[in-house]
Amino acid sequence: MSRSQAESPERPATAERGLPKLFRLTKLMVYGDRQPVTRTPADVGLDFEDAVFTATDGVELRGWFLPSGPERGPAVVFVHGWLWNRAGNAAGRVPFVDRDVDFLPAAKALHDAGFHVLLFDLSNHGESGKRPPLTMGRWEARDFDGAMGYLRSRDDVDAARIGALGTSAGANTVMYAIPGGPPVKALLAVQPTRLPVFNANFSREVLGPLGPAAARSTDLLYALLRAPLPSRHDPAVPARKLGDTVVQYVQGTGDPWGRMSIVEEFSDLTPNSLGVIAYPSTGRYEGYQYVSKEAADVAAFFTANL
Repeated sequence: MSRSQAESPERPATAERGLPKLFRLTKLMVYGDRQPVTRTPADVGLDFEDAVFTATDGVELRGWFLPSGPERGPAVVFVHGWLWNRAGNAAGRVPFVDRDVDFLPAAKALHDAGFHVLLFDLSNHGESGKRPPLTMGRWEARDFDGAMGYLRSRDDVDAARIGALGTSAGANTVMYAIPGGPPVKALLAVQPTRLPVFNANFSREVLGPLGPAAARSTDLLYALLRAPLPSRHDPAVPARKLGDTVVQYVQGTGDPWGRMSIVEEFSDLTPNSLGVIAYPSTGRYEGYQYVSKEAADVAAFFTANL
């Protein structure tokens, strides 16, 4: 991921340049995009294994397992956000301003601290299988459950010491998964969000005053697809049921699409929350860069809580 990509506010043309922006964005919201996997843990000096497993409904998922050593030990699974892949986000593929978010520095910090690490592509992303439409956590919880099953099947992973790092839709995914799945000892939830608020703010910024109405209209499409309605997406519901999982929330202070008050509400409802880290940021993606830029803090959280 280049420095020039991360700093430039201009986005290069996409393959769908001739399509109206509304159609393009609706397609991205409903069906996503597949960022190519162009980097590997070897780029930061780490050995890794290709990991192939299935979600609980049979969708094939692909990723990398980074062993910390042959001994049985704790593990952390990364769950990426909307339109990303297992390595994070590579800026410049979407018709709005985004930034690079690199998971590999945090993966290396965790590896060096003695943790096994799993990075994988959610369904409809990267090299994993399809399960349309995107539900920003509701159906993707099946992917996380599959990742937990994979980790728990390994002799080198201590099943009682598994943690998760989720960003945005990935944080939502883990929150939805925990109440009905295997125990997760610790969760670092970076900018989870209530989807109706996110969609309204995002579409208003990108499409203008009529954007929120266009975003609300996607409920009809989801109803036709017999999928959970975006208007009813609310991680506050599973937040109440996170039980013994130690949760540290992170929210960027300059996020134009999410709200600090929403993440604070999630934290207040979470039985074992450490609160919300208000991370200085000038935009939503800069908030995600907590994972890239504060890798030592990421490793310290899991060292203290796994």
